[in-house]
Amino acid sequence: MLSTATKAIRLIMHLRKMGISDTDVLSAIERVPRDLFVPEDQKDQAWEDIALPIGRGQTISQPYVVATMTQALELNDMDKVLEIGTGCGYQAAILARVARRVYTIERHKPLLEDSEKRFNELNIRNITAICADGMQGWPKMNGMEQAPFDKIIVTAAARGKPPEALLDQLKPGGIMVIPVGEPGNQMLKRYERFSDDTWSVSDICPVRFVPLLPDIASDREAVA
Repeated sequence: MLSTATKAIRLIMHLRKMGISDTDVLSAIERVPRDLFVPEDQKDQAWEDIALPIGRGQTISQPYVVATMTQALELNDMDKVLEIGTGCGYQAAILARVARRVYTIERHKPLLEDSEKRFNELNIRNITAICADGMQGWPKMNGMEQAPFDKIIVTAAARGKPPEALLDQLKPGGIMVIPVGEPGNQMLKRYERFSDDTWSVSDICPVRFVPLLPDIASDREAVA
């Protein structure tokens, strides 16, 4: 049986062959223990380049997709990042290794609570996580406004275009990475904002994500 270190190195070599070249991103993926973010019965597959179910109808994205999205953000250690869709917390933990601060929103409260436990276990202190409607962006809290953000990443697919609230929370000069499209026909897109009304949009690669949904999830929603 391969050791965790060997599995991690094998994954990093695979990602390099797939075109991931950002050394900060590769280092983060090597250092963040993906096996901590998957269910117990999936741990033997944690370091494989595959998506895995995490409950409530959600998945942890395959490492290649995590690396591709993170690389496309062009992060630096001064960036303040907004993530929509905390899930199990793996993507946020990767972001936290590269950016200065991560703000993440999850609509499934049980997933958020489990993610916060993992952040504490790993002693990650630069993530702020809340349960809210991510389509509305980061809310004003205690009279404080965190928006605008240097970078925004969305880990669920918008059907037509990114929500206006998220576009409004991106700084001029900022980058948003988000999957867009109907199920079975989704494209990962990169939006770069040059000014209030000037943008560039480029396609990155086809992907498969759960849909981006409004509101906080009810206890009855996708409990499987």
